[in-house]
Amino acid sequence: MTAPKENQTPRRRAPGMSPEQRREMIIQTAIPLIAEYGAAVTTAKIARAAGIGEGTIFRVFADKDELLQACVAEALSPEHAVRELDAIDLSQPLPDRLAEAAEALQAHMSRMGAILGSLGHRGGKHPGTVRGAGREESTTRIRAALAELLEPDEATLRRSPEQIAALFFGQLFTQPRTEDEPDLTPQELVEVFLYGAVVSGGAK
Repeated sequence: MTAPKENQTPRRRAPGMSPEQRREMIIQTAIPLIAEYGAAVTTAKIARAAGIGEGTIFRVFADKDELLQACVAEALSPEHAVRELDAIDLSQPLPDRLAEAAEALQAHMSRMGAILGSLGHRGGKHPGTVRGAGREESTTRIRAALAELLEPDEATLRRSPEQIAALFFGQLFTQPRTEDEPDLTPQELVEVFLYGAVVSGGAK
């Protein structure tokens, strides 16, 4: 026997999303799937991961190609990396600030490489203008955020914060890879950058 209607708790619907919020949610769900499956990922798989019907995807994206392009744009956008750099506590010692910055930027580069590589962009190259910000503008914005991290220690720097930021950014992108040596950790990268390759007391 069913319980009287007055004793039943009405089911509450989840708050509705705006089209822009839903679009962002789908993009964030799709990015790791694209990194794993490349262009072969299906909209059905993305919908299941997002907990929505497949038709919902096509209410905010014209087709799968538009969704893939939106995911590339999000992966290459400097917005997330800049926000992380801006959130670093400036009261920390400089090595700690730069180690956090290195970790954030390495994650950003890994994300870019995973998406571009999975979609067949040769060498993981930046495919051009994205969200109005091409490679040059993205680099400029990230360097500016790095320079702000350096400004509290400007008096101790050999060059301007902007020049040091450019050097540090370049080191992150050109870290040499060797088969018999692991990659440097963010802390090790910072130590080499700030203090050189010679350990303390090594110079005579």
